[in-house]
Amino acid sequence: MPKNKGKGGKNRKRGKNEADDEKRELVFKEDGQEYAQVLRMLGNGRCEATCIDGTKRLCHIRGKMHKKVWIAAGDIILVGLRDYQDDKADVILKYMPDEARLLKAYGELPENTRLNEGIAGGLDEEEDGGGDDYIEFEDEDIDKI
Repeated sequence: MPKNKGKGGKNRKRGKNEADDEKRELVFKEDGQEYAQVLRMLGNGRCEATCIDGTKRLCHIRGKMHKKVWIAAGDIILVGLRDYQDDKADVILKYMPDEARLLKAYGELPENTRLNEGIAGGLDEEEDGGGDDYIEFEDEDIDKI
């Protein structure tokens, strides 16, 4: 039987999730970077996101964030734009919900950006018929039944 020469198993790789509790400094975009909202996750460390400048880009999650920072549809992220490929970008940072609200308050994100929805632009169709779920009955209607 071979000896185990590693430093531990699955639980060591998982580590402690201490990064959620501490407050970090808000990072603003620089030149060559853009804010984006994730439309959908594609797998293999990639996602499709709509940048604030209106361009839909295929984003690659960098190795430092891969399997450590979980990105879902609707999250606000900071992407690094590529000089040689305009339709692709690299995810640099994922903003927490409170950080995204601060960005919107500072005017970095446009006012029409939806922060706490699951999918960025696909919810407009459901709002038109949303009033059908709740029906209010009068007392006379209940007595007839």
